[in-house]
Amino acid sequence: MPLVYSKVRLDCGYRVDIMVERRLILEIKAVEAINDVHLAQVLTYLKLADLRLGLIMNFHVLHLRSGIRRVVNKYDDSASSAKSSAPSAVNA
Repeated sequence: MPLVYSKVRLDCGYRVDIMVERRLILEIKAVEAINDVHLAQVLTYLKLADLRLGLIMNFHVLHLRSGIRRVVNKYDDSASSAKSSAPSAVNA
């Protein structure tokens, strides 16, 4: 993935492990534990690619489901708060 800064394209960009249909970034790991540097890495990829969702998949776990971490760029909580603050209809 090339790095573009101020309309200047630098070919010394980043290497994304897997990008799915220009919508999702998968970062593959085999480490003892996912830590903050891994989250920062995926978040940087998401920001540079202007994508919203990424997954870190750590294969150094007993069960794969415990090695998956979701990373969201530009999370907008207004949609869920709008639902909860909307008045509910009450039958009289």
